[in-house]
Amino acid sequence: MMSTTTIDKSASRIRGMFGAIAPTYDSLNHLLSCNVDRYWRWKTTQLVPPEAGIPVLDVCTGTGDLALAYWRRGRGQVPVIGADFCSDMLVLARRKAARLGARNVAFVQADAQRLPFADNYFQIVSVAFGLRNISDYRQGLTEMVRVVQPGGRVVILEFSRPSQSLAGRLYRWYFRRLLPCIGQLLSGTRAYYYLPASVLEFPDGEALANVLRQMGLVNVWYRPFAFRIATLYVGSKPKT
Repeated sequence: MMSTTTIDKSASRIRGMFGAIAPTYDSLNHLLSCNVDRYWRWKTTQLVPPEAGIPVLDVCTGTGDLALAYWRRGRGQVPVIGADFCSDMLVLARRKAARLGARNVAFVQADAQRLPFADNYFQIVSVAFGLRNISDYRQGLTEMVRVVQPGGRVVILEFSRPSQSLAGRLYRWYFRRLLPCIGQLLSGTRAYYYLPASVLEFPDGEALANVLRQMGLVNVWYRPFAFRIATLYVGSKPKT
């Protein structure tokens, strides 16, 4: 059963925290995950590929890694929008897109709980490692479902509780004890102490899949990666 949330996830706190770590965000993510986070995003776009010409939205996009992964998967033929409410992160996302020459990728400042997009507009609405950071994640999911097309898919890549295998238990120790210390040392902030705490309080596996069903999604499935360190969740919006 999911525990009662005790972490401060107010908009001001989350925005300030990610703004503070923005300069080192990408390098630390890749270092602390041994670059496996890149593979998870790539795998997401392989398992849930886009169709040419129909827009994709990535919410809580941060520095734009999953948005740009979808742009690559669509070979530049898929319009992609990345949305985040942290302007410091979006500066970095726009720089990445410019370096790649990703002309049909746009990044906009927007709160995932109040998306400024029309109903039934996107073929895929995705979020990578950001759903648990939304102060009311159910409201965030409601918005994701609202703006995806009937027959379109909501795609969530999120950390989960590692398995009880030896490798899973070792990672759990690293995740809770060592990773925050390394993150603090290299970023100069205590933001990485938030990461394991937020993961352990957030529903995963069948619990999160059931939330997606409650949101009205159908054909919900999920696939764990690497000893359940992360999990991909996918649900479709019913056709009318």
